[in-house]
Amino acid sequence: MKLADAVILRIEQLCIEKNMTKYDLYKNSGVPQSTLTSIKKKRSGSVKLITLYWICEGFDITIQEFFDSPLFNKDNIVE
Repeated sequence: MKLADAVILRIEQLCIEKNMTKYDLYKNSGVPQSTLTSIKKKRSGSVKLITLYWICEGFDITIQEFFDSPLFNKDNIVE
């Protein structure tokens, strides 16, 4: 899968793990709902690092914890 797809899946995975809706994530992170929707629908192509930082803040995790998932194993990511 592409890296952008892995990021989307990880956000969805964390929402489920933390029992959060996209609205909860928006409220906790400050990332606008329109941005979260654009990420999910792959409108922007890639996620800015600062946006990912704030998403992680919303989940109360570090960026390192975000990427600590089998989704990001090099065997799973293609260009």
